[in-house]
Amino acid sequence: MPDPLRDDIRLLGGLLGTVLREAGGQDLLDDVERLRELTIRAYGSDDGGTALAEAADLVAGFPLERAEQVARAFTCYFHLANLAEEYHRVRVLRQRETEAGAAVDESLPHAFTQLAEEVGRDEALRRLSELEFRPVLTAHPTEARRRAVSGAVRRISNLLAERDTMRPGGTSLVENERRLLAEIDTMWRTSPIRAAKPTVLDEVKTAMGVFDATLFNTFPEVYRRLDDWLLDGDAGRAAPVARPFVFLGSWIGGDRDGNPNVTAEVTRQAATLAAEHALTALEEAARQVGRKLTLDEAGTPPSSALKALWQRLRQLSEDLTAQAAAVSPREPHRAAVLAIAGRIGATRRRDADLAYRRPEELEAELRVVQDSLVEAGAPRAAYGDLQKLVWQVQTFGFHLAEIEVRQHSQVHAAALDEIAEKGVHGDLSDRTREVLDTFRALGAVQRRFGERAARRYIVSFTQAPEHLAAVYHLAELAFEDAEDIPVIDAIPLFETFADLEASVDILEAALELPQVQRRLAANGRRVEVMLGYSDSSKDVGPVAATLALHSAQSRIAEWARRHDITLTLFHGRGGALGRGGGPANRAVLAQPPHSVDGRFKLTEQGEVILARYGDPTIAARHIEQVAAATLLASAPSTEKRNAATAERFAHVASSLDASSRARFHALVKSEGFPQWFAQVTPLEEIGLLPIGSRPAKRGLSVNSLDDLRAIPWVFSWSQARINLAGWFGLGTALREFGDSPERIAELQAAYREWPLFATLLDNVEMSLAKTDERIAAQYLALGDRDDLAQMVLDELRLTREWVLRVTGNEWPLANRRVLGRAVQLRSPYVDALSLLQVRALRALRTEGASEGVTAESGKWVDGGYKDRWQHLLLLTVNGVSAGLQNTG
Repeated sequence: MPDPLRDDIRLLGGLLGTVLREAGGQDLLDDVERLRELTIRAYGSDDGGTALAEAADLVAGFPLERAEQVARAFTCYFHLANLAEEYHRVRVLRQRETEAGAAVDESLPHAFTQLAEEVGRDEALRRLSELEFRPVLTAHPTEARRRAVSGAVRRISNLLAERDTMRPGGTSLVENERRLLAEIDTMWRTSPIRAAKPTVLDEVKTAMGVFDATLFNTFPEVYRRLDDWLLDGDAGRAAPVARPFVFLGSWIGGDRDGNPNVTAEVTRQAATLAAEHALTALEEAARQVGRKLTLDEAGTPPSSALKALWQRLRQLSEDLTAQAAAVSPREPHRAAVLAIAGRIGATRRRDADLAYRRPEELEAELRVVQDSLVEAGAPRAAYGDLQKLVWQVQTFGFHLAEIEVRQHSQVHAAALDEIAEKGVHGDLSDRTREVLDTFRALGAVQRRFGERAARRYIVSFTQAPEHLAAVYHLAELAFEDAEDIPVIDAIPLFETFADLEASVDILEAALELPQVQRRLAANGRRVEVMLGYSDSSKDVGPVAATLALHSAQSRIAEWARRHDITLTLFHGRGGALGRGGGPANRAVLAQPPHSVDGRFKLTEQGEVILARYGDPTIAARHIEQVAAATLLASAPSTEKRNAATAERFAHVASSLDASSRARFHALVKSEGFPQWFAQVTPLEEIGLLPIGSRPAKRGLSVNSLDDLRAIPWVFSWSQARINLAGWFGLGTALREFGDSPERIAELQAAYREWPLFATLLDNVEMSLAKTDERIAAQYLALGDRDDLAQMVLDELRLTREWVLRVTGNEWPLANRRVLGRAVQLRSPYVDALSLLQVRALRALRTEGASEGVTAESGKWVDGGYKDRWQHLLLLTVNGVSAGLQNTG
């Protein structure tokens, strides 16, 4: 571990120890330290089994109150370790940029240089001008950490950063340590579990917090850094070359598939709340720009266009311009921008006389000021903070993020059937009226904030072209006047293995729909297709799903080329590996030829949002890495390599697909598997965790995997330290293919040369690194199916053995030194929480669990302790999530 990071963790760990001693006495700290020492010894020594048994005995002897305190202590430790690691990453990124300049590895300048060498600078600039990265924020419930805890984490992180700028000695470090202790004490005393499930608007507010804290300023800073590099010596005094390429989307408040809490009214409110944040940020930014433009008219005279703009502003409001002029004597550019800021405020307040109708009007007025400055010989003022404001207007508009609606195809079908029977004005069910109201909400959002604010409509489980036609038909039925129908792009979402296989046939048939033809004519023949990672993985297993998704992308890209369509593939990737997670930039570079073409869109969910966008430096690095990969994905060398290796190793893919799928089905299609899965993991209890507004299941019980959403499927296996959703079936598939030295050598060559296979195995290594066979066996023992438990453990050992054989590593992540070491250092601490969780699960699974159990007897007695055991279990869920740093 790097010394600065080690010092930070020691400091924070020591301060946590002080807090524990003050709050719970020396006995509490001793219990925590004893459990910590035993799990460390169990993880890294020859007598690990004995130490693990001692740790389990220690945990079994804790009274419930002490067990809860210990669980909270380890959870606090993980929050502190996480923030220390995040801050150290920021520290390293800043140092690297200082030493290497702009063109560091995986940066946009680095990617542009490589692309220009292959296609020429002019063509590289053209591709750069068409670059698009569209992250879509979702409210999928995988962030187990409360907002209150997140706030404490951010404050502690800021205090940690503050120490780097302080000199040793004196009172400043003492005061910093006092404030750290106060914040850690607050974190310890804050309940890690929410009192109630968040509402949809609570989830919107959480996303808005990230916008306010980082995104509003980070996006233009990324553009600025690229522009500075492209312009070199002319940076700051020449018109920018970089244009906005990051555009936010949001499912929060729009995704109603399986979430009855998302209504048409909620969608309107979510759009209004986002616009409020966007307009507030733009107004304040415009005022800051205006205050700095103290350029006297004698040296920087206004252009005739600026004078004309000022007259128009005076006609709109004498009061507004008089106030701006009063604080800007002989400073016409300052006065104009301050008046523009006033108009932005009027737009926020919905003052019709002064408000801008569209963000393009605001941008046009800012351009007048900018051009006037250039004409007057002040380009640095024109292309400095004023240009940043222009970029912010172009990026966020008045809507901040496009709200995307998602609904299940069967809901549309049922609504159309009911309308056909009763008529659109008949006595319709609440659900059908809600479907129609959704389209009316879209119309209202578009009328107020523009077409960019809400245009995309995703159809879950698209299995026929009629499922897309239904969206357009329902939109027509929702309005009396055809002119009121909003602009809509119906986007198919292919989720299951069968749907992925049929995707091109469905798209081909959809081209015949008149509504689709009209949209193609209006939007420049642009089509978006969404691919579901999670349900396909739950359907056929992670290996077969990865290969099926890659094949579907290749075929869809070829279909688009045949029809002269500009294609954007929308990747429904989650944070966890079982849901398509892993480094997004590496995934982009492994895509089939022409499936990216400078456009990449993906979902960002749960804990991933804060991890990738919570800190400005990390957010900028993430955006650059993904954008750089998106630019390079269509480089001739990348496309040639991906095409050639996919063809060369096609027989490997075919074998892995068939073998892994058969092995996966042998497990999940076993009689009673869903019920056994619920026994050996905290599936039911995770459903009680108030971490999201969306229900975890489609029904009251889990009698089939079809009843279960993908997030709890992945979340539960992760909590049980098995991570089955990320690797099951791969070991068998590798063994069956590698039945000779020549075949093993072929697998090793595939890992070196085939990006898709390398990404798959690297992600599986990450998943395996976070498993623990000894802990997993304790969870599996909670069930009554030794055959299924043995199948899981056998496949775990087989997968680990064969992945290491192919990659050549001695242990998982051995070739990723920093990450591998971090996982190793965390694992014993996660083990401590897992032992507490197993104890709680065992109590809850015991016959008579409706009563309670005492630590002394281990038997259920009348005492009403079930809620306490559930509370302990949920505490450990939070802690394990923090320790593993991914959930669902």
